[in-house]
Amino acid sequence: MFRNALFISLVGLSISASCLATDAGHQYVPAPAPPGNAPAPPFSEGVTAGGAFYVAGHIGLDPATQKAAANVDTEAHLVLDAVKHTLSDAGLTMDDLVSVTVYCTDLGLYDSFNAVYRTYFHAPYPARAFIGVNQLVRGAHFEVAGVAVKRAAGR
Repeated sequence: MFRNALFISLVGLSISASCLATDAGHQYVPAPAPPGNAPAPPFSEGVTAGGAFYVAGHIGLDPATQKAAANVDTEAHLVLDAVKHTLSDAGLTMDDLVSVTVYCTDLGLYDSFNAVYRTYFHAPYPARAFIGVNQLVRGAHFEVAGVAVKRAAGR
């Protein structure tokens, strides 16, 4: 009886953590496999360590072309959807983010990005930096990274 209960408990833990790899007390959300025979990227989408979840930099890629979306608003939605998906894989939500860093190739897009950003968050908002950069990979206008900490139930 004890063995069956232990087995069932272990299977349940295995299933609930299926999206996460674990190493030395850290949990990793692996980057998705690229299309075709391309090698897996040398980074994780996010890592849990010390009670915080660190979201890697995400860009808003068009799924069909694997390049930045042609429309800036679409790209902003895609990048925030990517962050939301990674958080979900780790059992978190956008409301669990405590810090967000946005890298942008054109600071003139600040208001456009904020219009989309507001639709993903509820007050109180996470701390945030909006940083101008010269270039981002794959022609992206935005890259978003963050730190999340699970909110207490009922908050």
